[in-house]
Amino acid sequence: MSPELIDALAQCRNLPSPPGIAMRVIELAQDPEADLASAAEVIALDMALSARMLRIANSPLYASRRRINNLGQALPMLGLNATLQLALGLSISQCLQQQDPRGGNGMAGQLWRRSVLNALAARQLGQACGVRRTEELMLAGLLQDIGILALLQVESERYPQLLAQADSNAALVRLEREQLGFTHADAGAAVASEWNLPQYLVDAIAASESTETPADTFQACVALSRWLSDIWFADDADAARETALRQTDAQLHLACPRFDEVIAQIDELLPDISSLFEVPMLTPARVANLIEHARELAMLRTLREQQDLMLSQQRALELEQRASRMAELAHRDALTGVLNRRQLEVVLDHEFARASRDDTPLSLAFIDLDDFKKINDMYGHLVGDEVLRAFAGKLQQTLREGDTVARFGGEEFIVLMPGTPEDVALDVMRRLLATLAATPMHTLQDGTLFVTFSAGVATHGGYERFADMQELLKAADDVVYRSKNQGRNRVIARGPQREASPAPAVS
Repeated sequence: MSPELIDALAQCRNLPSPPGIAMRVIELAQDPEADLASAAEVIALDMALSARMLRIANSPLYASRRRINNLGQALPMLGLNATLQLALGLSISQCLQQQDPRGGNGMAGQLWRRSVLNALAARQLGQACGVRRTEELMLAGLLQDIGILALLQVESERYPQLLAQADSNAALVRLEREQLGFTHADAGAAVASEWNLPQYLVDAIAASESTETPADTFQACVALSRWLSDIWFADDADAARETALRQTDAQLHLACPRFDEVIAQIDELLPDISSLFEVPMLTPARVANLIEHARELAMLRTLREQQDLMLSQQRALELEQRASRMAELAHRDALTGVLNRRQLEVVLDHEFARASRDDTPLSLAFIDLDDFKKINDMYGHLVGDEVLRAFAGKLQQTLREGDTVARFGGEEFIVLMPGTPEDVALDVMRRLLATLAATPMHTLQDGTLFVTFSAGVATHGGYERFADMQELLKAADDVVYRSKNQGRNRVIARGPQREASPAPAVS
């Protein structure tokens, strides 16, 4: 921009400088030692500004849970930074609104309505992107087009014609570069600098029409706010929305659902922001229809997401249950359904370590079905499998809670009895033998099959302690041979004279 134009902007008498109150607020905004008391003292000098600060503190923009009745309550709630930025924006806006001789219906008035919408759009975009400086965003959005007001004054012959020719902001910027050699953003930055506004405002205004990617999210929100404003002012609201969505997604990665939420928030807050800046502005019917349609789509998306979530949770549960079943099957004997030998070793190792640590008895019974080979030879292996399956099921049903049964291999089974001394374990196995020997295991055409078993009991703890679980297992296995050698159908303990009576013969 030429030095002559910069000087013209600085000397322009028709474009008012910030009023005294605004100048004092600018000074406070750049004073590191400023505090709320100083801000309150300045704001209180302007009754109209004080009233508007109270209104903004009670507006949905801040949604205070309690009614704010005076500046002493409002300013601490807003905080020092927000107070200064809002006061500056409100004060400057009151000054700039005086530029429309047609009372808001002229070119300057239309521009000011767009500026207020820019301010709200910048704020909501910042909130959606996690920018905490929402008051600075409002002020930057409000002032980003101040250069247009300035150019209407210093280029009073050429610039109104440019505005009339341009059917969009992009067209206006193109014409400015072609005919003026600079943009209204350049002019606005010069005005902001002349007014000694904070540097972040100068930079945000200057970057609002730059051909380069904005330096940060703050500047991107300010530059993009005009695209959102176009939705309210363009003849084709749907096309303006698509363009704004494309621009916003490219620069802020704000996809459709979140973008539509921002548009809906702007629509909800528009009456309050219009009232605060005393600019009558309503949402056109075409935009209201667009927003309502977006809300319906959002509702459908939410329902679909909930359905997808429920389906995902259901699939996850099914997969978890399937994995649990697979894990359980991996621990179970395929024929009988009791623990397999591999899992038995895991459980036995755990129980042996716990018994040794807690000094509690651990009894183990080694079971071998009597004459099982004869069943396979006489009736076939399928019948033998049925007998094994039935025996394991009955054994598991008859055991006490806390005892564990596993198939060791072939017709051999293990019963693990934690916390059980040898005499109790012997009694348990005696009752099991009596019960199972009297329980039919398979029905044939010519009768019923019964089985008996021989078992040996060994106990870790009490009078004997073993080095590890394998020694305990071998000790019980050795006792089984004694039981078989003494006639089968009986339970013998490792200790001397510890034999259970054989089960009664079953005819």
